[in-house]
Amino acid sequence: MALEKPYKDIPGTTIFDSEQSRKGYHLNQFCMSLMKAENRERFKANERAYLDEWPMTEEQKQAVMSRDLNRCMELGGNIYFLAKIGATDGLSFQQMAGSMTGMTEEEYREMMLKGGRSPEGNRYLHEKSK
Repeated sequence: MALEKPYKDIPGTTIFDSEQSRKGYHLNQFCMSLMKAENRERFKANERAYLDEWPMTEEQKQAVMSRDLNRCMELGGNIYFLAKIGATDGLSFQQMAGSMTGMTEEEYREMMLKGGRSPEGNRYLHEKSK
């Protein structure tokens, strides 16, 4: 029996639940492998060859290679594991978050210092149809 997931009605939100965990298991394991310097070097030397060592979907591999972290999350990636990709690229978590919102690092920092995004218009998808 499928669980009810009322959070699916929140726009722009991917909740890392058990379904996402199963979907992204190998993607997240790949990310964790980047904690070792020798694996980071192998990945940076030939991303495709390193990714092909993991039983990830082609969509997941393409999302990693294009650094589309939002797509990685949709495909089961956990942001805390995905941060290993950013760290491998020399990016801070703040830089990564900015890129995921379409903002520069400075714009993202300023938005967060002002309290984050406004919830207006971003509460539930079902509210938009009214």
